[in-house]
Amino acid sequence: MSITLPGPTLGVVGGGQLGRMMGEAVAPLGVDLVVLDPTPDCPASPVAVDQIVADFDDPDGVRELASRVDALTFEIELADPDLLAAASDEHDVPVHPDPDTLRTIQDKLVQKEALADAGIPVPEFAAVATADGLERLVEEFGGVMLKAREGGYDGRGNLPVDDPADAAAALDAVGGDAMAERFLDFERELAVMGLKGADGETRTYPVTETVHREEILRESVSPARTDDAVAAEAERVARDVLDLLDGRGVYGIELFETREGEVLVNEIAPRSHNSGHWTIEGARTSQFENHVRAVLGWPLGPTDLVAPAVTANVLGDVEETQPAILRGVDGVLAAPDATSTGTAKTTCIRCGRRGT
Repeated sequence: MSITLPGPTLGVVGGGQLGRMMGEAVAPLGVDLVVLDPTPDCPASPVAVDQIVADFDDPDGVRELASRVDALTFEIELADPDLLAAASDEHDVPVHPDPDTLRTIQDKLVQKEALADAGIPVPEFAAVATADGLERLVEEFGGVMLKAREGGYDGRGNLPVDDPADAAAALDAVGGDAMAERFLDFERELAVMGLKGADGETRTYPVTETVHREEILRESVSPARTDDAVAAEAERVARDVLDLLDGRGVYGIELFETREGEVLVNEIAPRSHNSGHWTIEGARTSQFENHVRAVLGWPLGPTDLVAPAVTANVLGDVEETQPAILRGVDGVLAAPDATSTGTAKTTCIRCGRRGT
């Protein structure tokens, strides 16, 4: 492999915290980022060479992005796979992961059906389109996790339902056609950051334990506090998922460990994922650097754990855009081996908008 300097330019649909961390990771490799995001001065803009201010599904914006870069990727599932495929063909630039993979992932019912058809273990699930249908499922399953088929990510669009009387309101809250999964009394949630590189190479990061509250990730612990047999099964399942999906890059594979020691796939994100933020300091190569290496077809970096790592997400709940004030930073940074990774931007956990 040879690299021409100045290095390649990567186009990223999405300019949130993941785009920012991607830019920080690959600047030492000589890779420049151009990001497309509808929010002016988005979180990734300080580390990108330029930002195209446009919606994720804006045809002109995506075409402009493709015309200026050597490869395309995305850091949010709201990217439009049809536009990415068309722009890739028009400007002869590769896009990874494959737009077909993004299509499969975007619809949670289609995603679950693809996993089940491939023999990959998943919780019991069913399509839901009416309140009567949801009532019957709640009665049959004894409680469900209702998920919007499209548009939900990072916990948004998910709603637990354990009373048939709540079916109509719950279906209305997630916005129509949905998928319902049998509610699991699981032992813990796990995640594996999987990696697909050139020539079919696959790698995985060590299995991580994830702790959620209100469907939002609050903590991660690596390696996971589970036994070796469960960890080995989680890695095996993750590799089966990687075999199913097309396109290079990092995949966040979220899993359940049941009380009986089974490992079931919860959801997949075809991108870097907050379950893998610990890799910035805790692994020999971060998920962000490895994602870009994979997209560009470069050799993958080692995914070994440097030391046990714990990550805590600090979230703010605000009604409107305002400056974010983070207190207690001195105490954290004074602790041995503690680091702070994040952005000077915030995300509203009620509406999902990103801003200052």
